[in-house]
Amino acid sequence: MKKLTILIAGGVGYVLGSRAGRERYEQIKGLATKVKDDPRVQEKAQQATDLAKEKAPVVKDKVAGAADAAAAKVKGGGDDGLEEQLHPDSTARQDNPYPQGDLP
Repeated sequence: MKKLTILIAGGVGYVLGSRAGRERYEQIKGLATKVKDDPRVQEKAQQATDLAKEKAPVVKDKVAGAADAAAAKVKGGGDDGLEEQLHPDSTARQDNPYPQGDLP
């Protein structure tokens, strides 16, 4: 009898919880859709997209240059100015074990 009562209570709790969970899910989904479709959000998303498209070539060139410099350093085993290419404004020097430049 106790097992049957526990099973019935568990089933009822599951059904009631599922309904409440589904309703809450639909509420959250509706709110998210409303926010996504808001013209202010759309405008900011477009601005972010435009900025990313504008900056992409610059970033691409920097990454390509750094990759080429790293490959040359690995192949040649020497210092070819990779640090200067990656951090041109850095005050850190190669011979200084405690650089004062780009600290986190």
